[in-house]
Amino acid sequence: MPEFDIQQVIDLAVVYGIKIALALAIYIVGKWLVGVVSNAMQKAMSARDVDPTIAKFVGSIAYYLMFAFVIIAALGQLGVQTASVVAIMGAAGLAIGFALQGTLSNFAAGVMMILLRPIKVGDWVEVAGESGSVSEVAIFATTLLTGDNKTVIIANAAVMGSNIINYSTQQERRVDLVVGVGYSSNIQQVKDELQAIASAESRILHDKGVTIGVSELADSSVNLVFRSWVKSADYWGVFFDLNERIKVRFDEVGIEIPFPQMDIHSDKAA
Repeated sequence: MPEFDIQQVIDLAVVYGIKIALALAIYIVGKWLVGVVSNAMQKAMSARDVDPTIAKFVGSIAYYLMFAFVIIAALGQLGVQTASVVAIMGAAGLAIGFALQGTLSNFAAGVMMILLRPIKVGDWVEVAGESGSVSEVAIFATTLLTGDNKTVIIANAAVMGSNIINYSTQQERRVDLVVGVGYSSNIQQVKDELQAIASAESRILHDKGVTIGVSELADSSVNLVFRSWVKSADYWGVFFDLNERIKVRFDEVGIEIPFPQMDIHSDKAA
């Protein structure tokens, strides 16, 4: 039976005790430094007016990445083969990346949206087949509020992957109307009446001009374009009011607004 060597035990305890103490020191000091660096990064991004959502997210990612290195360094001090640990973490990260591929694409699109600002809160937009007022641009999804008060949440990847029509970026918009009249109507009279209607509308920007002209000789009507410029905020009010005034005025002066008709001729055999 081998003799118990108390000195050997003491030597081993000293060696491993020092390693454990150093590993704990690396962990404690490293964790503190990681927190300081992460907070400093977030403050630096905030000072540069980076969106708070991005600043917080990037700070968190940086924190966990640096903290992972602290853990690896502490395990290395204990004598653990860190190469295998790094390989395992890399494989796990790759698997997580594949699993969260859609989420990561939404995040990347969200970052681009926040940096480039193609839309902002309060804009009226058409995007990904939906239209509404932007109520939130978050890091993963954009929220719209439709005209009938429905909430639509669209993934940012879908937003950036489609055409974005923003109706709120310009101060002025053009109201485009198509007015159909009968073939028996006096075209000059029609144009005069439309011009009078435009002149009576104070919200129209008359310095930008009003366009009235024949655009099409259709099957059942002669179609005229009636185009005028307004402030973007006045668009829908002017659009609805002009349509109503055209109908009322044309009825008063006897200008026909036709509807599609079909004449059917039947040849009866003798």
